Amino acid sequence: MLECRSPMETYNFFINEEGHLRSGWRLAIFIVAFLICTQLSHVLLLASLTVVLDRSISDLANSIWSLVAGHGSILISATLVGWALGRLLEELPFRALGCSRHPGWLKNLAIGSALGAASLFLAAILATAARGIHFRIDPAGAGSISQTLAGSALLFLFGAAAEEILFRGYPLQTLTRARLAWLGVFLTSVPFAAVHLNNPNAVPGFTFVNTALAGVWLAVAYLRTRSLWLPLGLHWAWNWTQASLLGLPVSGIQRIAPAPLLQAINAGPDWLTGGSYGIEGGAACTVALLVSTLLIWRVKLFSTADVRSEQARTEVLYSSDEARS
Repeated sequence: MLECRSPMETYNFFINEEGHLRSGWRLAIFIVAFLICTQLSHVLLLASLTVVLDRSISDLANSIWSLVAGHGSILISATLVGWALGRLLEELPFRALGCSRHPGWLKNLAIGSALGAASLFLAAILATAARGIHFRIDPAGAGSISQTLAGSALLFLFGAAAEEILFRGYPLQTLTRARLAWLGVFLTSVPFAAVHLNNPNAVPGFTFVNTALAGVWLAVAYLRTRSLWLPLGLHWAWNWTQASLLGLPVSGIQRIAPAPLLQAINAGPDWLTGGSYGIEGGAACTVALLVSTLLIWRVKLFSTADVRSEQARTEVLYSSDEARS
């Protein structure tokens, strides 16, 4: 005779049907562990830089090295914590983070880089066509411009890698494995937008909306490929094109590209161009991100089958429906 049990008797709020800790608890553990790890690694990186560069902490705080230390601590912490929790809580290998080389990784990175640059160019064209931004050749010498183009490319690659492994890494991925991708996109895009609100010259409303939309754009790129290479390409190329080619501020920051190829002159209105914050704070950016997101989701440009084949075993191992968690 079959025993009838009520839903409350069979449902475990901590452990799912496959014996894994539920996604909400995994996400909470990641947040706490990441915050602790990033504080410790940031202190260690700053201390190491003071020794290597023979400079004081106050000197580093006013230089580009402060950005390097900050993003370095994020990259190290998100990678280590994400890998450790994936291994301990979900029995997943390192490649489940989506940052290992796999068939098609270079193709996705290259297409992402081209599409990221094209998306930023679209925003700039819209603002220029409306006479909101004008461009002129930077009078700096070829040597300074070349140095800026090369040096800033490395910095933007490094910064984009740190933000992608944090926001499109374990937090988004663990919720996606729990079939809660929509929640993962929301819970990673909103904080992604929130951390940019303290940047210089942030534009109320547009700054948050556009950065959250950029988070959705990058999350869709991950979901489309189950890999971080496509969003990495989009992210770094967008920033590099914006700052180093067109001379626009990147989220209000201008010091990363001191001698860009072009100089941008803002003629307003700020609701279109973003004003001193840069084009990411205006409506031209909104349109470009919407178009690019739709393109990524609808057009078959990426070798998703090749990417997913690398993670097939991990996704088969974890297919529990946690829609109730």
